[in-house]
Amino acid sequence: MPCVSSNCGGYTLEAELGITPNGYSEPDFLGWEVKQFGVTNFERINSSVITLMTPEPTDGIYKTQGTETFLHTYGYADKTGREDRINFGGVHKAGVRHASTNLEMQLIGFDQESGKIRNSNGRIALVDLAGNEAASWSFSSMLLHWNRKHNQACYVPSLSETIGERKYKYGNKIILGIGTDFQLFLKQMAIGNIYYDPGIKMENVSTNPKIKKRSQFRIKSQHLNNLYRDSELVKLS
Repeated sequence: MPCVSSNCGGYTLEAELGITPNGYSEPDFLGWEVKQFGVTNFERINSSVITLMTPEPTDGIYKTQGTETFLHTYGYADKTGREDRINFGGVHKAGVRHASTNLEMQLIGFDQESGKIRNSNGRIALVDLAGNEAASWSFSSMLLHWNRKHNQACYVPSLSETIGERKYKYGNKIILGIGTDFQLFLKQMAIGNIYYDPGIKMENVSTNPKIKKRSQFRIKSQHLNNLYRDSELVKLS
């Protein structure tokens, strides 16, 4: 099927590999998690942003009271002037309060000094000025997904051709990561290398609200090696 939007690089690569898009917490291809990331030059693959996971919150106001209440409470009017729309976006890093949402990302139950989880009820939480958890992701749910799906990962750079019909081509320098642990993920999040960068919106707010959900945890490709016990750049012939 045609895929013409700007984020079709992943779907196109999956189609070439015979992978059916799914939400399962299992590796994609021959025991490997395969992820593509867009670049502007195949010789410069260390400065791209990669989406690692897109999990929905497991608790907090987002979960208990619904996305609409969450957006009315913490969202903001569209900054480009599109009317009757509420957005919730922007880079949220641990320990930093975001200027537009007034929420701070906290790693509750993670000891940054030792790099260990210290609380069985630990979670990644967006906390407002009153101490309320606007949204949170339990460590247990994130850990299960991360350790199972990302223990062997292959990151493939792509270039998009937009003149005429959209097309993609893929570089032969790929990044391989082998052996991971969710505590490595949290360690990178604690120092700001992994961040929450959502794209949540509600359109037709006053008439027939339509909500689009997109929670994303992202990292720059230059930091990928910190997520794995063994990482290498492989040039395919």
